Amino acid sequence: MNFKIRAATQDDCKDISRMITHLAVFEKMPDQVKISHKELERDGFCPNPFFKCLVAEVSEEHKTKEGHTVVGYALFFYTYSTWKGPSVFMEDLYVMPEFRGKGIGKGLMSKVAQVGKEKQCVRLQLSVLDWNTPSLDFYVAKGAQDLTASEGWHLLRFDGEALDKLANEAPED
Repeated sequence: MNFKIRAATQDDCKDISRMITHLAVFEKMPDQVKISHKELERDGFCPNPFFKCLVAEVSEEHKTKEGHTVVGYALFFYTYSTWKGPSVFMEDLYVMPEFRGKGIGKGLMSKVAQVGKEKQCVRLQLSVLDWNTPSLDFYVAKGAQDLTASEGWHLLRFDGEALDKLANEAPED
């Protein structure tokens, strides 16, 4: 099947939002999605965007029964390692189920790696739920290292009340 990978545009945000919701359902966290396509438009297509996104698009002849031609996306942003330098973090990689196994996921991930390399990034990082063995196996087969197993890293998060409390403990200027 022919498909193309291209940089997302503001017009793609409704499709990206649709697939974010599908990914959240797959990850058994549909109630966690709190943003809409409007926030994606604001945050990804402003003068200093918080993220970059690539989309996978198929031809009209392969569109979904709902009429979608945008069938996958990779959302990423840049970070910095004090040990290694510039890095790219891939927040999401998603391909609609009926389009999996056709090279689209590999194409999206490879393009993120290529974009990162063009920006002098020394690594591509991502996280995977522990029960999502198909995705974990896919990434490992492509050469990813599982740092949980090899280095013992834990992914931590502050949000909601914990983030508020931490911010309120900041010293005065």
